[in-house]
Amino acid sequence: MMNLEVEAKFQIDDLAAVKARLLALGGKITKARIYEKNTVYDDPAESLKNSQRLIRLRQDEKIKLTFKGPAPAEVERLTEAKVREEIELEVADFDKMEQIIGRLGYSPAVVYEKYRETIQVGEVEAVLDELPYGNFVELEGSESAIKALAATCEIAWETRLNTNYLSLLRQVITTYQFEFSDLTFENFEGRPVDWGEVLQA
Repeated sequence: MMNLEVEAKFQIDDLAAVKARLLALGGKITKARIYEKNTVYDDPAESLKNSQRLIRLRQDEKIKLTFKGPAPAEVERLTEAKVREEIELEVADFDKMEQIIGRLGYSPAVVYEKYRETIQVGEVEAVLDELPYGNFVELEGSESAIKALAATCEIAWETRLNTNYLSLLRQVITTYQFEFSDLTFENFEGRPVDWGEVLQA
């Protein structure tokens, strides 16, 4: 059986308002706001990116190794949400895990940072993400539950982004012709992003 992640991502300017709605619905904070650093790996030919796969090390208070890959086509055809295979485990040592990844032929391709807060509302996990180029809400659960919670929080379903933060980074870099590749707060300091402009490009 594949480990499938079903989620919807929304670009949201006012995270505080969404958080207030989630808590008013009985949501519980399961993970307080915390800084994350993520490193994504690939080979020189970008074979992982080109095959829609990802290997990532994430560090906050823990270290997690994640593999993501495309879901079966028959599953994707049946949903309006974003569906991916996801396999994740906790590791003890970032540097040693990176050495293992390197021995397999992969090296750091891009780094991205964010602050994340996690709230559980019924069967849906809602994460509030503050990234260097803007704020986002990700809802993960069954598609029906995700849709219902989005509607209750007055988030329009048609505004969902069935993509990931790195693909959005590439759109931002193309739109503004930035000359960096990492999604860090330092790189975006003094560089505001207009998402209306990016998504129309």
